[in-house]
Amino acid sequence: MSLGGHTDQTARRRPPSGAMAIVRSGFYEGLEVAIDRERIVIGRGRKADLALAEATISRAHAAIGFDGERFFVEDLGSTNGTLVNGARVSRQPLKSDDEIQMGKLRIGVSLPD
Repeated sequence: MSLGGHTDQTARRRPPSGAMAIVRSGFYEGLEVAIDRERIVIGRGRKADLALAEATISRAHAAIGFDGERFFVEDLGSTNGTLVNGARVSRQPLKSDDEIQMGKLRIGVSLPD
């Protein structure tokens, strides 16, 4: 156990600072969101961590996360699927400059070295 009640495992899963998701198209174009926790759910539902009023995405469409070693995107059973660089994925490791597409929403990823 470390100070503050966090376990060592929690600390290992905290993503390195500087990771960003950047909306590249649509109404939210230019929106930048820090990937600063283990998992961020993206969707149009109120319970999503990143709630976007985009009709072509599911309420809980996909999650961007960090598993302690690498960043990843995971489809959460969405209707229209999740694509990374044009290929449909269920779960995919991410690298800097990858593009995630959910419906009409396109999100770029900027990750620390």
